[in-house]
Amino acid sequence: MRRPPTLRRPEHEEEKAYGRIFKGCGSKHDYQVTTKLGEGTFGEVHKAVHMRTGRHVALKRILMHNEKEGMPILKALNHPCIVNIVDMFVVRSSATDPLSVYMVFPYMDHDLAGLLENERVRLQPSQIKLYMKQLLEGTEYMHRNHILHRDMKAANLLISNQGTLLIADFGLARAFDSGDNPNRRDKERKYTNCVVTRWYRPPELLLGARQYGGEGCVLGEMFVRRPILQGNTDLDQLEKIWNLCGTPNQHSWPNHELLPGCEGVTRFKTYPRKVRPTYESFGEDTCDLLDRLLTCNPRERITASQALDHDYFWTDPLPADPKSLPQVRLFSRI
Repeated sequence: MRRPPTLRRPEHEEEKAYGRIFKGCGSKHDYQVTTKLGEGTFGEVHKAVHMRTGRHVALKRILMHNEKEGMPILKALNHPCIVNIVDMFVVRSSATDPLSVYMVFPYMDHDLAGLLENERVRLQPSQIKLYMKQLLEGTEYMHRNHILHRDMKAANLLISNQGTLLIADFGLARAFDSGDNPNRRDKERKYTNCVVTRWYRPPELLLGARQYGGEGCVLGEMFVRRPILQGNTDLDQLEKIWNLCGTPNQHSWPNHELLPGCEGVTRFKTYPRKVRPTYESFGEDTCDLLDRLLTCNPRERITASQALDHDYFWTDPLPADPKSLPQVRLFSRI
């Protein structure tokens, strides 16, 4: 016989009985699932409606063997450009099945990758500035609070019809030491370099670095409507980075050859840097910001905080007013 669902007291009864209301402890029966939106490494996502309020949400079923740190990190973050957890609940399908944890997020109309893939969508330069500004604001907040997202890409950037961008998918996120933590006791915290989707992975990770920051860029992709560096293997990815950003040397990136290397290769074909000639048609300020974001040497690469102060965001056309954006009503995944 199927076990009847556990009944939860109404909020006013909880407060009377316990002196507090338990937030984030919902039930599957609070939601009506309508559409499956997507499925990936960390779980599956459905569109649903909260029965009591009528609010549209996204239910993400989490595979718990993968969600070790991302969930508590996300619960600790609070920023208008980072997706927030509306609710959580636990479901056990049977006595033998493991627990399934569902995270409830605000429903967002699109992801950036879906918008860029759709030929009917044309992003204006002012819209790109608006989305890029929100991306950098969320990234700066994370880095200021010593959090690395580690999977920044267009598919993980959710966008509403009102022009709001939210950074999502924190399954690979980790906290990092700032370098002045008195509890480190001179022990460097090392992270795996097998993170970040290959097309967005910075060269220090491809070369085997295990201490790193988290700067990244999808700015170029919003202009050309496709990932700008599409390698088939880690070695091919490095070749494509060098071909655009220039092969590093002792002047541009001192001691890069001391990194473990990529598949045992430490010498690469010499390419000149050609970020500026490639993207000069996008305008001087856009080209300069791209040039600084796509710097190979991580110590010289512009940070999110520095990028927000770049002339790109302070020259015409200024970032779009969200109220002026056209309403894009297309089905897309989260």
